[in-house]
Amino acid sequence: MDLHGKHVILASGSPRRRELLKGLDIDFEIDTNNNFKENFAEDTPFDEVPVLMSEGKSKGFHRPLVPGEILITADTMVILPPEGSRPGEILGKPRDREDACRMLRDLSGRRHHVTTAVTLRSTEKKETFTVTTEVWFKSLTEEEISYYIDTYKPFDKAGAYAIQEWIGHIGITRIEGSYFNVVGFPIQRVYEALQRFI
Repeated sequence: MDLHGKHVILASGSPRRRELLKGLDIDFEIDTNNNFKENFAEDTPFDEVPVLMSEGKSKGFHRPLVPGEILITADTMVILPPEGSRPGEILGKPRDREDACRMLRDLSGRRHHVTTAVTLRSTEKKETFTVTTEVWFKSLTEEEISYYIDTYKPFDKAGAYAIQEWIGHIGITRIEGSYFNVVGFPIQRVYEALQRFI
């Protein structure tokens, strides 16, 4: 991909986003220095939260952009929709082992969706888009949940799981939408957005 002299900055510490962006065969810089504090009102609709976070990270970048730079920020949320008497919930990164177990029990045997918001910004324009993927888990046993958490320690992952790891291999029965979005970066849409920016 020819960037036509543009300089891409990925404002994310996620190794998964870094690897996926590398897959576009472009040069980019990683700069995670940011002043944004992640918080939102409790009554914010779940699907709007990733946009608020992604745009907040973009605005909170530690310095003004200069002409020719393209800043990329992103935020991924695992969202468990309401089901029967059970309320919906955003599943962030687990606080500890017990919280990770709770999240996987909640996901077990149910459908959830993963929404990623991505913001691209230059000195001239800004674009934010979202991608949502539906994911179904089989009913997980306590042994499977314990094995995954103790072996893979998914404490830095929203929803306490990574689709590309063991739990995804044995537990996910179906997805509708972008696989890479569940990994954390809808790279095909990022490619299209970058083409518009350059």
